[in-house]
Amino acid sequence: MATAALTEPHVLAHAKARLFPDEGDETYAVADTQFAQERWIDDRPIDADVQDQLAPFNHVRVGSGYPDLVGVPDLENDLLAVDRVGDQPPLAVVEAKGETERGTGTAAVERGIVQAYDRLHEANVAFVAAPAESIPPSATTLARELNVGVLAVAESGSVTPAVRPRVVGTRQSGEADAIRFQASAQGVADRNFGLNHPKNYLAYPLALVHGRDTETLLAERVVGATDAARTGAAFLDLIDDRPAGPRLTPLGEEVVRFALGEYGSVNAALDAFRDWKRSRKRFCDLAPRWGQLTRRVVYRYPATKFLVDRLQRLVDDGEPSPSLVQLVEYCHGTQPTFTIELFVRGTDDVRQRVLTGEGELRSAALDDGDVYHSPTVFQLKTMLYHAGIVTETGTEPSNLDPGTDEWALRQPLDRFRST
Repeated sequence: MATAALTEPHVLAHAKARLFPDEGDETYAVADTQFAQERWIDDRPIDADVQDQLAPFNHVRVGSGYPDLVGVPDLENDLLAVDRVGDQPPLAVVEAKGETERGTGTAAVERGIVQAYDRLHEANVAFVAAPAESIPPSATTLARELNVGVLAVAESGSVTPAVRPRVVGTRQSGEADAIRFQASAQGVADRNFGLNHPKNYLAYPLALVHGRDTETLLAERVVGATDAARTGAAFLDLIDDRPAGPRLTPLGEEVVRFALGEYGSVNAALDAFRDWKRSRKRFCDLAPRWGQLTRRVVYRYPATKFLVDRLQRLVDDGEPSPSLVQLVEYCHGTQPTFTIELFVRGTDDVRQRVLTGEGELRSAALDDGDVYHSPTVFQLKTMLYHAGIVTETGTEPSNLDPGTDEWALRQPLDRFRST
């Protein structure tokens, strides 16, 4: 077998660049935490530019193991055996093979194919990436039999599909769903709730159907940061933010119906929003009926359900007012992938500080507010506060003391009360 001139980190970086040329809306990928370490096999350093290409990092279980790369790409047709892949983007996994740990210079391509095939129990499409000179005919034959794609990586970095796989049906899995979430319009990766008051998002559907220019009306009566209001409304599934222009979702339509029932017209409802401009009072106290609606809307956001469930479990375990550090440690023990994606910034240096190569949590790193994702610990928490779900408002990471930042339900359930 010919020698492989590329190590696994280099192979994986080139494969990611081919599969994810432009990470934009509804695409997202993470490389395994082993690639976030400073050195690779034989104590060789991993180049900084390679790590930059591979970031962010997480340890995601798919099937019976942890693929080198897992993500939701917008796959080009020439990478697949069929042109159409359905309405939803596929969850893809990649196993990379380069020089072996024994230093033989060969790549264990067939082993990678078997590993990738195992991931198809929970993924939609699987690839193995390897140096082009190290892919024998027997490997491509095996890959075709198992419906695993093969990406041939040249020393120049170009990637050619040697075997094109078919996309299999959509499947759900606990850990991989965190990556699907990040790739969705509601994910927090590289985006955020730019505003921390939910009224700014609830007003967007009203302004959208009013008849006047949406952004102008919103700036006059609600908030000047209209782009952030639009983004947040999409996060909360109030609008479908399409290239041709936003449209109301069924949930957004319900917000409009609520406003019509309360005020008779969206214009009158927006006048009420103008009265609340710059108010710092908790929204559920300032406008109780809007606060009830806010609670329902915010609870539909997937991260809210996760947080409320974990906070209630902590109450059941005798910890009604956990700190942010305690919450993250607990959540990581129950659903590690989603916890990291939700709370921890995606830069390679932060993920390297927070996670070991095996994906274990470095608890000491959680004491630094700078490692946390602002959309969660500031904007989302503040919205949960305004909705009456948690007791304290959010804090910017730069001002955050994770050891004292309290995350507590405003109305916890006592599951052990006598009946």
